[in-house]
Amino acid sequence: MISLEKPIEGIFIREQKNRFICEVMVDDEVIECYVPSSCRLDNFIDLHGKRVLLLPTMAPSARTRYSLFAVPYKRNHILLNLGRVNSVIERDIKKRCFSTLGKRSAVYREYKVGSYKSDLFIANSSTLLEIKSVLSLEKSAVFPTVFSQRTLNQFKEISSLMDRGYNAALVIASINPYVEEIQIDTSSPFYESLAPCIEKGMQLFAVSLHIYQGEARIKQKIKIKT
Repeated sequence: MISLEKPIEGIFIREQKNRFICEVMVDDEVIECYVPSSCRLDNFIDLHGKRVLLLPTMAPSARTRYSLFAVPYKRNHILLNLGRVNSVIERDIKKRCFSTLGKRSAVYREYKVGSYKSDLFIANSSTLLEIKSVLSLEKSAVFPTVFSQRTLNQFKEISSLMDRGYNAALVIASINPYVEEIQIDTSSPFYESLAPCIEKGMQLFAVSLHIYQGEARIKQKIKIKT
């Protein structure tokens, strides 16, 4: 369940050298906030001086009182808490846009098969579901935008597991609700590791996320091109 407390507003100042910490002005006080992203956000979006939404951190021992949640964009928001993306897909996995995955009544999160840990596992069809996020301000978002050896290793493991009888699917989630399509960079090392999985039957999905009534949700299925 992704029920959220009401966000508070602040003005973004900067990311610190520690990519998980940023500074935000809240009620004329500069405070540190947690940035729930494995990549520095300033590689993708300029937040300096922009109004942002924050949520209270839940852990009593947390270094910061708040974590970065979203930034208003056009008539909606861009989700900045990438840690919520998997939860959104998990909750909405039964939507029609994922109908080709078949029955989805038994879904498990962070399911391990050997050394590989899938974001979601659909036990009904033994499907390993890998979820990736993309942040782009263009209508056509290129994926991936950064190199990740970990991702390459993941798809090599998925390919091996598909040889053992597992099914697999990739979901690319745009955290900008106005992206209309995902263009996979076929010249990238990522695609070299993905292509064998596609040849073995991996399903590809792309969706955009938005903020609705204070919660991150799937907005719609979008085009994906290879």
